[in-house]
Amino acid sequence: MSNNEELAPRVGFVSLGCPKALVDSERILTQLRVDGYDLVPSYAEADIVIVNTCGFIDSAKAESLDTIGEALVENGKVIVTGCLGVHENEIRDLHPGVLSVSGPQRYEEVVAAVHTHVPFTHVHDPHVDLVPPQGIKLTPRHYAYLKISEGCNHKCSFCVIPSMRGRLASRPIGDVLEEAKRLVASGVRELLVISQDTSAYGSDIKYRTGFWQGKPVKSDMLGLCRSLGELGVWVRLHYVYPYPHVDKIIPLMADGLVLPYLDIPFQHGAPRILKLMRRPAHAENVLARIARWRNVCPDITLRSTFIVGFPGETDEEFEILLDFIEAAELDRVGCFQYSAVDGAAANKLPDAIPDAIKQARWDEFMRIQQRISARRLQRKIGQRIEVLVDSVHADGARARSHADAPEIDGLVHLSGIGISELQPGDICTAAVARADEYDLFAEVQQIN
Repeated sequence: MSNNEELAPRVGFVSLGCPKALVDSERILTQLRVDGYDLVPSYAEADIVIVNTCGFIDSAKAESLDTIGEALVENGKVIVTGCLGVHENEIRDLHPGVLSVSGPQRYEEVVAAVHTHVPFTHVHDPHVDLVPPQGIKLTPRHYAYLKISEGCNHKCSFCVIPSMRGRLASRPIGDVLEEAKRLVASGVRELLVISQDTSAYGSDIKYRTGFWQGKPVKSDMLGLCRSLGELGVWVRLHYVYPYPHVDKIIPLMADGLVLPYLDIPFQHGAPRILKLMRRPAHAENVLARIARWRNVCPDITLRSTFIVGFPGETDEEFEILLDFIEAAELDRVGCFQYSAVDGAAANKLPDAIPDAIKQARWDEFMRIQQRISARRLQRKIGQRIEVLVDSVHADGARARSHADAPEIDGLVHLSGIGISELQPGDICTAAVARADEYDLFAEVQQIN
């Protein structure tokens, strides 16, 4: 260890919230490491702590505020950033001891605050100061989130993300693809494409043509997916708003260029509620499109999220939602009880739903969806599927199929005589032996 490294201030980091915030954390950590700061995993070891907050719903805000307080008690020197940072007064009222507060995507402000409060003049040593080309990652080596844009142009009545993260700002397509190439070169086997609205990519820059590896590439979802599909790794699409042009991506899934997986937040099935949410208000059209997608790509996995207990939701409209999920037969579904968020337009809507009714509706929704998910998983028994290994332990391994995004979907529990040869990041073929409500259980057939 060089004298320079021994004297380097040590930074602790807590990253809360969604994968988009995780990417923000990775960018901050990469720059701090370039600047010579050391990164440590505990409050006790750190000279200063950064908390990257979430402020989307009340429970997330509460967790962020609690974490800031914990960091202050355990360490004393705390920098706050992230989505909750737009409410600086609220943070400082509760925690006046924080050193700095900034909103999301304020990477330079965070790094500058670190330099201010734990100053360090770094002398570059090319034999020691090596930051990997892909930067500092907070995910396992074999998968990574690829953020393609910031912000959002939608005005959903239940959401305050645009006021926190601003309007849509697409990254240059050459920069996105070059980052993806570096990640793949570093050993990443799965790229998870994220943004606030992946299907809107490029609309803010009029889908202008960019360049990558000397070739023109159109800055739109189709051009991006085609180019990512050439990298030879799994490409998974998250946060896709159901614009008509999404239909053009389904053939790429059928051809194996991107994973047959779409994460589309439908939110509800009743047209009036969708209109109050300021979402597309034609659930019947969605069902027809789902049928067309499955016709083109029978193996497609559809993930979605829904909200129950939205202001004014009647018993009849809740039944319409249940009819919708029965008809759609979605593979992976998350459901949230409506929660008022400071600054959201939906707060002004009449006829708030009592908490007890919200809970009852959530229970009923999840009971039905659990049955649907279990039924769809049962159909996979006897199939041979491709899986990506996440971890290996004494009595087996945990992996994910094309249908499973990390942290939010199910797992494939592997067994068989080849288990001892597996490593995280391996892709193998497995035969599905059984299934429960969420996971598959399979035997390894071969390592690909």
